[in-house]
Amino acid sequence: MELLVYGAPCTSTRKTRQWLQSHKIPFTYKNIEKEPLTLQEFRHILHLTEDGTDGLIATRSNAYKELQLDVDALPLKELYEFIYKHPRLLRQPIILGDNKLQVGFDEHDIRQFIPREERKKFLTNMLAMN
Repeated sequence: MELLVYGAPCTSTRKTRQWLQSHKIPFTYKNIEKEPLTLQEFRHILHLTEDGTDGLIATRSNAYKELQLDVDALPLKELYEFIYKHPRLLRQPIILGDNKLQVGFDEHDIRQFIPREERKKFLTNMLAMN
């Protein structure tokens, strides 16, 4: 399955896209400011999270601070409507692939999206050098 990268123009999203391109990992990019998440996409992302909305909401974002949301008190549909109208409420980027999820750019964690065969080759080469 090709990866999906949801994000908006920001440093983390740019780093993610560059990293995936440099590792020749195919992906589709969706700018959530121009094309907001659908309710189905949002539910799928929530389904894959380990800590629910806590890991998805950008609590340090200007949008979050201005709206003064109590995310825990909002029904899911209402939270989605806020995210639809204010996509910067989401931490970015959101990377999806084969039931794997990563929120934000982390150079170590993003390696989970390198195909298994490629990781094996890399590890074999590294061990051969030693």
